[in-house]
Amino acid sequence: MFDGSMAMRFQASSCLLQLVGGVNSGGAHLKTRSFATAAASSSCSSFSARPSSLLLPIEKKGVSESRCGDLGSSPMGGASSSPAFAQANTVGVIGGVSAGCTLNFLENLVGWSSKEGQESLPFIVCSDPVLSRELPSQRWGASYSSQTAIRNSCSRLDRAGLVENLRHKRVFLERSGARCIVMPCHVSHFWYREVSDGCSVPFFHLGECVAKELKSANLRPVEAGSNVRIGVLATDTTVAAGFYQDELKNLGFEVVLPDKATMEHTVIPAVEALNRKDMEGATTLLRIAMQVLLVRAVNRIILASHDMRGLLPSDDPLLKKCIDPMDALARSTIEWAKSTKIMHTST
Repeated sequence: MFDGSMAMRFQASSCLLQLVGGVNSGGAHLKTRSFATAAASSSCSSFSARPSSLLLPIEKKGVSESRCGDLGSSPMGGASSSPAFAQANTVGVIGGVSAGCTLNFLENLVGWSSKEGQESLPFIVCSDPVLSRELPSQRWGASYSSQTAIRNSCSRLDRAGLVENLRHKRVFLERSGARCIVMPCHVSHFWYREVSDGCSVPFFHLGECVAKELKSANLRPVEAGSNVRIGVLATDTTVAAGFYQDELKNLGFEVVLPDKATMEHTVIPAVEALNRKDMEGATTLLRIAMQVLLVRAVNRIILASHDMRGLLPSDDPLLKKCIDPMDALARSTIEWAKSTKIMHTST
Protein backbone atom coordinates (compact mmCIF):
# COMPACT_ATOMS: atom_id res chain seq x y z
CA MET A 1 0.00 0.00 0.00
CA PHE A 2 0.99 3.64 -0.19
CA ASP A 3 3.35 5.00 2.48
CA GLY A 4 1.27 8.11 2.90
CA SER A 5 -2.17 9.44 3.60
CA MET A 6 -5.22 8.34 1.72
CA ALA A 7 -8.70 9.75 1.46
CA MET A 8 -11.54 8.09 -0.41
CA ARG A 9 -15.24 8.62 -0.85
CA PHE A 10 -17.47 5.90 -2.30
CA GLN A 11 -21.15 5.31 -2.83
CA ALA A 12 -22.43 1.87 -1.88
CA SER A 13 -21.94 0.58 -5.43
CA SER A 14 -18.57 2.21 -6.06
CA CYS A 15 -15.94 0.80 -8.36
CA LEU A 16 -13.53 -1.84 -7.15
CA LEU A 17 -10.11 -0.23 -7.24
CA GLN A 18 -6.99 -1.58 -5.57
CA LEU A 19 -3.68 0.23 -5.76
CA VAL A 20 -0.42 -1.47 -4.91
CA GLY A 21 2.85 0.38 -4.50
CA GLY A 22 4.96 2.66 -2.41
CA VAL A 23 5.52 6.40 -2.35
CA ASN A 24 8.74 7.37 -0.61
CA SER A 25 12.02 9.16 -1.14
CA GLY A 26 13.66 6.09 -2.62
CA GLY A 27 11.28 5.56 -5.50
CA ALA A 28 7.68 4.76 -6.32
CA HIS A 29 5.54 2.12 -7.90
CA LEU A 30 1.86 2.19 -8.72
CA LYS A 31 -0.26 -0.39 -10.45
CA THR A 32 -3.78 -1.75 -10.55
CA ARG A 33 -4.42 -5.14 -9.05
CA SER A 34 -8.06 -5.32 -9.99
CA PHE A 35 -10.48 -2.86 -11.49
CA ALA A 36 -14.19 -3.11 -12.27
CA THR A 37 -16.31 -0.23 -13.46
CA ALA A 38 -19.52 -1.85 -14.66
CA ALA A 39 -21.36 -1.09 -11.42
CA ALA A 40 -19.30 1.98 -10.59
CA SER A 41 -20.84 5.18 -9.32
CA SER A 42 -18.27 7.76 -8.23
CA SER A 43 -15.13 8.14 -6.21
CA CYS A 44 -12.73 10.81 -5.07
CA SER A 45 -9.28 9.84 -3.89
CA SER A 46 -6.27 11.69 -2.63
CA PHE A 47 -2.80 10.50 -1.77
CA SER A 48 0.17 12.31 -0.32
CA ALA A 49 3.47 11.47 1.29
CA ARG A 50 2.34 12.62 4.73
CA PRO A 51 2.40 10.15 7.65
CA SER A 52 -1.16 10.72 8.80
CA SER A 53 -4.28 9.27 7.21
CA LEU A 54 -7.67 10.70 6.48
CA LEU A 55 -10.87 8.80 5.71
CA LEU A 56 -13.91 10.67 4.54
CA PRO A 57 -17.24 9.61 6.08
CA ILE A 58 -19.79 8.03 3.76
CA GLU A 59 -23.13 9.78 3.57
CA LYS A 60 -26.15 7.61 4.16
CA LYS A 61 -27.84 8.85 1.02
CA GLY A 62 -24.77 8.25 -1.11
CA VAL A 63 -23.10 10.57 -3.58
CA SER A 64 -24.84 12.09 -6.58
CA GLU A 65 -23.69 10.72 -9.93
CA SER A 66 -22.83 14.15 -11.25
CA ARG A 67 -21.00 15.22 -8.07
CA CYS A 68 -18.05 14.04 -6.09
CA GLY A 69 -18.63 14.83 -2.45
CA ASP A 70 -20.35 17.73 -0.73
CA LEU A 71 -18.23 20.84 -1.15
CA GLY A 72 -20.03 22.63 1.61
CA SER A 73 -19.50 20.09 4.37
CA SER A 74 -16.76 17.69 3.26
CA PRO A 75 -13.68 17.50 5.48
CA MET A 76 -11.64 17.87 2.30
CA GLY A 77 -11.86 21.50 1.33
CA GLY A 78 -15.30 22.34 2.68
CA ALA A 79 -16.36 25.96 2.92
CA SER A 80 -15.92 25.95 6.70
CA SER A 81 -12.66 24.01 6.91
CA SER A 82 -9.05 24.35 5.80
CA PRO A 83 -7.85 22.51 2.67
CA ALA A 84 -6.62 18.97 3.34
CA PHE A 85 -3.41 19.68 1.43
CA ALA A 86 -1.20 22.65 2.21
CA GLN A 87 1.79 21.90 -0.04
CA ALA A 88 2.35 24.58 -2.69
CA ASN A 89 3.07 21.93 -5.36
CA THR A 90 -0.03 19.75 -4.83
CA VAL A 91 -1.42 18.43 -8.12
CA GLY A 92 -5.15 17.92 -8.68
CA VAL A 93 -6.07 15.18 -11.19
CA ILE A 94 -9.47 14.90 -12.87
CA GLY A 95 -9.85 11.31 -14.00
CA GLY A 96 -11.11 10.71 -17.51
CA VAL A 97 -13.03 8.11 -19.50
CA SER A 98 -10.33 5.49 -19.04
CA ALA A 99 -9.36 4.73 -15.46
CA GLY A 100 -6.39 2.82 -16.84
CA CYS A 101 -5.13 5.95 -18.59
CA THR A 102 -5.49 7.93 -15.36
CA LEU A 103 -3.52 5.30 -13.44
CA ASN A 104 -0.78 5.22 -16.09
CA PHE A 105 -0.48 8.98 -15.80
CA LEU A 106 -0.26 8.76 -12.00
CA GLU A 107 2.39 6.06 -12.21
CA ASN A 108 4.56 8.32 -14.37
CA LEU A 109 3.83 11.36 -12.21
CA VAL A 110 4.91 9.52 -9.06
CA GLY A 111 7.82 7.60 -10.59
CA TRP A 112 9.39 10.45 -12.55
CA SER A 113 9.02 13.00 -9.75
CA SER A 114 10.69 10.74 -7.20
CA LYS A 115 13.81 9.85 -9.18
CA GLU A 116 17.22 10.12 -7.52
CA GLY A 117 15.76 9.90 -4.04
CA GLN A 118 13.54 12.95 -4.37
CA GLU A 119 10.19 13.15 -2.60
CA SER A 120 7.27 12.34 -4.91
CA LEU A 121 4.64 14.97 -5.63
CA PRO A 122 1.55 15.29 -3.43
CA PHE A 123 -1.56 14.78 -5.53
CA ILE A 124 -5.33 14.46 -5.27
CA VAL A 125 -7.40 12.34 -7.66
CA CYS A 126 -11.08 12.73 -8.44
CA SER A 127 -12.46 10.03 -10.73
CA ASP A 128 -16.03 9.34 -11.84
CA PRO A 129 -17.22 6.78 -14.43
CA VAL A 130 -20.23 8.89 -15.50
CA LEU A 131 -18.51 10.05 -18.69
CA SER A 132 -17.53 6.51 -19.66
CA ARG A 133 -21.16 5.45 -19.27
CA GLU A 134 -22.37 8.36 -21.42
CA LEU A 135 -20.06 7.40 -24.28
CA PRO A 136 -20.63 4.03 -26.02
CA SER A 137 -16.96 3.13 -25.92
CA GLN A 138 -13.60 4.78 -25.89
CA ARG A 139 -12.61 2.52 -28.75
CA TRP A 140 -14.72 4.44 -31.22
CA GLY A 141 -13.03 2.94 -34.24
CA ALA A 142 -15.21 -0.15 -33.91
CA SER A 143 -18.41 1.91 -34.00
CA TYR A 144 -17.73 4.91 -36.24
CA SER A 145 -16.59 4.95 -39.85
CA SER A 146 -16.44 8.72 -40.33
CA GLN A 147 -14.53 11.37 -38.41
CA THR A 148 -17.46 13.81 -38.40
CA ALA A 149 -19.61 11.19 -36.66
CA ILE A 150 -17.32 11.39 -33.63
CA ARG A 151 -17.67 15.14 -33.26
CA ASN A 152 -21.42 14.89 -33.79
CA SER A 153 -21.58 12.22 -31.07
CA CYS A 154 -19.84 14.51 -28.56
CA SER A 155 -22.13 17.38 -29.54
CA ARG A 156 -25.26 15.27 -28.96
CA LEU A 157 -24.22 14.37 -25.42
CA ASP A 158 -25.63 16.17 -22.42
CA ARG A 159 -22.99 18.86 -22.76
CA ALA A 160 -24.26 20.95 -19.85
CA GLY A 161 -24.38 17.92 -17.56
CA LEU A 162 -20.91 16.70 -18.51
CA VAL A 163 -19.38 20.14 -18.15
CA GLU A 164 -21.04 20.58 -14.75
CA ASN A 165 -19.72 17.19 -13.69
CA LEU A 166 -16.14 18.05 -14.67
CA ARG A 167 -16.33 21.58 -13.29
CA HIS A 168 -17.56 20.26 -9.95
CA LYS A 169 -14.55 17.98 -9.74
CA ARG A 170 -12.26 20.90 -10.59
CA VAL A 171 -13.76 22.98 -7.77
CA PHE A 172 -13.50 20.01 -5.39
CA LEU A 173 -9.78 19.72 -6.16
CA GLU A 174 -9.20 23.46 -5.78
CA ARG A 175 -10.91 23.52 -2.39
CA SER A 176 -9.01 20.41 -1.32
CA GLY A 177 -5.71 22.25 -1.78
CA ALA A 178 -4.66 21.50 -5.38
CA ARG A 179 -2.39 24.20 -6.75
CA CYS A 180 -2.63 23.05 -10.35
CA ILE A 181 -5.15 20.93 -12.25
CA VAL A 182 -4.55 18.30 -14.92
CA MET A 183 -7.00 16.20 -16.91
CA PRO A 184 -5.21 13.17 -18.46
CA CYS A 185 -7.96 12.35 -20.95
CA HIS A 186 -8.29 13.18 -24.65
CA VAL A 187 -12.09 13.00 -24.60
CA SER A 188 -12.50 15.31 -21.59
CA HIS A 189 -10.42 17.96 -23.35
CA PHE A 190 -13.30 18.37 -25.78
CA TRP A 191 -14.82 20.53 -23.00
CA TYR A 192 -11.55 22.01 -21.68
CA ARG A 193 -12.53 25.67 -22.14
CA GLU A 194 -15.78 25.34 -20.23
CA VAL A 195 -14.24 23.22 -17.47
CA SER A 196 -11.21 25.49 -16.96
CA ASP A 197 -13.17 28.75 -17.08
CA GLY A 198 -12.80 30.56 -13.77
CA CYS A 199 -10.17 28.17 -12.40
CA SER A 200 -8.11 29.82 -9.64
CA VAL A 201 -4.97 27.74 -10.30
CA PRO A 202 -3.01 26.71 -13.43
CA PHE A 203 -4.99 24.21 -15.51
CA PHE A 204 -2.68 22.44 -17.96
CA HIS A 205 -3.86 21.69 -21.49
CA LEU A 206 -2.71 18.55 -23.29
CA GLY A 207 -2.23 20.29 -26.62
CA GLU A 208 -0.25 23.16 -25.11
CA CYS A 209 2.06 20.79 -23.21
CA VAL A 210 2.75 18.77 -26.36
CA ALA A 211 3.27 21.84 -28.55
CA LYS A 212 5.71 23.45 -26.11
CA GLU A 213 7.69 20.22 -25.79
CA LEU A 214 7.93 19.88 -29.57
CA LYS A 215 8.96 23.52 -29.88
CA SER A 216 11.77 23.08 -27.37
CA ALA A 217 13.08 20.10 -29.39
CA ASN A 218 14.19 22.50 -32.17
CA LEU A 219 13.09 20.14 -34.93
CA ARG A 220 14.16 20.76 -38.52
CA PRO A 221 11.86 20.13 -41.51
CA VAL A 222 12.27 16.74 -43.17
CA GLU A 223 11.82 18.41 -46.56
CA ALA A 224 13.73 21.58 -47.38
CA GLY A 225 11.56 24.67 -47.78
CA SER A 226 8.63 23.32 -45.73
CA ASN A 227 7.50 23.79 -42.15
CA VAL A 228 8.09 21.21 -39.46
CA ARG A 229 5.24 18.73 -39.81
CA ILE A 230 3.59 16.96 -36.91
CA GLY A 231 1.30 13.98 -37.48
CA VAL A 232 -1.65 13.25 -35.22
CA LEU A 233 -2.77 9.65 -34.97
CA ALA A 234 -5.90 8.72 -33.05
CA THR A 235 -9.00 6.60 -33.31
CA ASP A 236 -11.00 9.74 -32.68
CA THR A 237 -9.02 11.94 -35.07
CA THR A 238 -11.27 14.98 -35.30
CA VAL A 239 -11.80 15.27 -31.56
CA ALA A 240 -8.15 14.69 -30.70
CA ALA A 241 -6.66 16.79 -33.48
CA GLY A 242 -9.05 19.70 -33.00
CA PHE A 243 -7.21 21.13 -30.00
CA TYR A 244 -3.79 19.91 -31.15
CA GLN A 245 -4.16 21.80 -34.41
CA ASP A 246 -4.71 25.14 -32.69
CA GLU A 247 -1.77 24.81 -30.32
CA LEU A 248 0.63 23.43 -32.95
CA LYS A 249 -0.25 26.02 -35.59
CA ASN A 250 0.19 28.83 -33.07
CA LEU A 251 3.82 27.73 -32.73
CA GLY A 252 4.39 27.44 -36.47
CA PHE A 253 3.93 23.70 -36.98
CA GLU A 254 2.07 22.11 -39.88
CA VAL A 255 -0.40 19.43 -38.75
CA VAL A 256 -0.80 16.26 -40.82
CA LEU A 257 -3.77 13.97 -40.23
CA PRO A 258 -4.39 10.49 -41.66
CA ASP A 259 -6.38 10.66 -44.89
CA LYS A 260 -9.69 8.85 -45.31
CA ALA A 261 -8.09 5.75 -46.84
CA THR A 262 -5.60 5.43 -43.99
CA MET A 263 -8.38 5.77 -41.41
CA GLU A 264 -10.62 3.22 -43.13
CA HIS A 265 -7.94 0.64 -43.98
CA THR A 266 -5.47 0.88 -41.10
CA VAL A 267 -6.50 2.99 -38.07
CA ILE A 268 -10.09 1.80 -37.64
CA PRO A 269 -9.23 -1.86 -38.43
CA ALA A 270 -6.37 -1.60 -35.91
CA VAL A 271 -8.82 -0.65 -33.16
CA GLU A 272 -11.24 -3.36 -34.28
CA ALA A 273 -8.38 -5.88 -34.05
CA LEU A 274 -7.55 -4.57 -30.59
CA ASN A 275 -11.17 -5.04 -29.52
CA ARG A 276 -10.91 -8.65 -30.70
CA LYS A 277 -7.67 -8.96 -28.68
CA ASP A 278 -5.76 -9.54 -31.91
CA MET A 279 -2.68 -7.73 -30.65
CA GLU A 280 -0.44 -8.82 -33.51
CA GLY A 281 -2.90 -7.58 -36.12
CA ALA A 282 -3.49 -4.30 -34.29
CA THR A 283 0.24 -3.67 -33.96
CA THR A 284 0.89 -4.41 -37.64
CA LEU A 285 -1.88 -2.03 -38.76
CA LEU A 286 -0.67 0.69 -36.39
CA ARG A 287 2.84 0.42 -37.81
CA ILE A 288 1.44 0.82 -41.32
CA ALA A 289 -0.54 3.92 -40.33
CA MET A 290 2.57 5.43 -38.75
CA GLN A 291 4.69 4.67 -41.80
CA VAL A 292 2.11 6.40 -44.03
CA LEU A 293 2.44 9.56 -41.93
CA LEU A 294 6.24 9.36 -41.97
CA VAL A 295 6.22 9.08 -45.77
CA ARG A 296 4.39 12.42 -45.73
CA ALA A 297 7.51 13.93 -44.14
CA VAL A 298 6.30 14.39 -40.58
CA ASN A 299 8.95 14.92 -37.91
CA ARG A 300 6.97 13.49 -35.03
CA ILE A 301 3.71 11.61 -34.56
CA ILE A 302 1.40 12.41 -31.66
CA LEU A 303 -0.16 9.16 -30.44
CA ALA A 304 -3.40 10.72 -29.24
CA SER A 305 -5.09 7.49 -28.21
CA HIS A 306 -4.94 5.42 -25.05
CA ASP A 307 -5.71 2.35 -27.18
CA MET A 308 -2.57 2.80 -29.27
CA ARG A 309 0.00 3.86 -26.69
CA GLY A 310 0.70 0.35 -25.42
CA LEU A 311 0.70 -1.57 -28.69
CA LEU A 312 4.32 -1.03 -29.68
CA PRO A 313 7.11 -2.54 -27.54
CA SER A 314 9.27 -0.03 -25.68
CA ASP A 315 12.30 -0.78 -27.88
CA ASP A 316 10.43 -0.28 -31.18
CA PRO A 317 12.37 2.24 -33.36
CA LEU A 318 9.08 3.86 -34.43
CA LEU A 319 8.51 5.11 -30.88
CA LYS A 320 11.49 7.44 -31.30
CA LYS A 321 9.35 9.32 -33.80
CA CYS A 322 6.37 9.52 -31.44
CA ILE A 323 5.27 11.66 -28.54
CA ASP A 324 2.70 10.54 -25.98
CA PRO A 325 0.56 13.50 -24.83
CA MET A 326 0.05 11.96 -21.39
CA ASP A 327 3.81 11.74 -20.92
CA ALA A 328 4.19 15.36 -22.02
CA LEU A 329 1.48 16.37 -19.53
CA ALA A 330 3.25 14.51 -16.73
CA ARG A 331 6.59 16.14 -17.57
CA SER A 332 5.03 19.62 -17.69
CA THR A 333 3.32 19.00 -14.35
CA ILE A 334 6.55 17.85 -12.71
CA GLU A 335 8.45 20.84 -14.13
CA TRP A 336 5.79 23.20 -12.72
CA ALA A 337 5.82 21.45 -9.33
CA LYS A 338 9.59 21.59 -8.98
CA SER A 339 9.78 25.27 -9.94
CA THR A 340 6.92 26.07 -7.56
CA LYS A 341 8.63 24.23 -4.70
CA ILE A 342 11.92 26.02 -5.33
CA MET A 343 10.15 29.38 -5.47
CA HIS A 344 8.39 28.80 -2.14
CA THR A 345 11.54 27.40 -0.52
CA SER A 346 13.57 30.47 -1.43
CA THR A 347 10.97 32.94 -0.10
